[in-house]
Amino acid sequence: MNLKTVLTAETISLHLKGSSKEEIINELLDILVAAKKIQDREAAFNAVMDREQKMSTGMKHGIAIPHGKSAAIHDLVACIGISEKPVDFDSLDHEPCRIFIMTLSPVEKTGPHLQFLAEISLLFKSAEKRQEILNAGSTDAILKILSE
Repeated sequence: MNLKTVLTAETISLHLKGSSKEEIINELLDILVAAKKIQDREAAFNAVMDREQKMSTGMKHGIAIPHGKSAAIHDLVACIGISEKPVDFDSLDHEPCRIFIMTLSPVEKTGPHLQFLAEISLLFKSAEKRQEILNAGSTDAILKILSE
């Protein structure tokens, strides 16, 4: 899977404003709605929040990957948001997050969802890549970093 086929300039935000997990999730959903990637915002919100209640998607190193599966989603969709200030996301390492990658996928298709999560987690193992993302000044810069 090529991240550039899933992510576009319109599905990246460099300036998330939320200060809580729910606010960040809502902002990420707004990005997907504005990009016309999801139609049923409520179903998408419920899918992501259901997943969060099972276990937080706050990972390590300032990254959170909120995700969910919904019958209202027909193909895997994703977006990235960067917060200027750290947000508590109940992360595994108890550190706040600044990089948020949301993905939603259809209930009946697990392959693309797992492949996307694996590719994202590999990419962000690098402290250098994480810092490049945080320092990126444009959505195009982020797309370039993700494709390297």
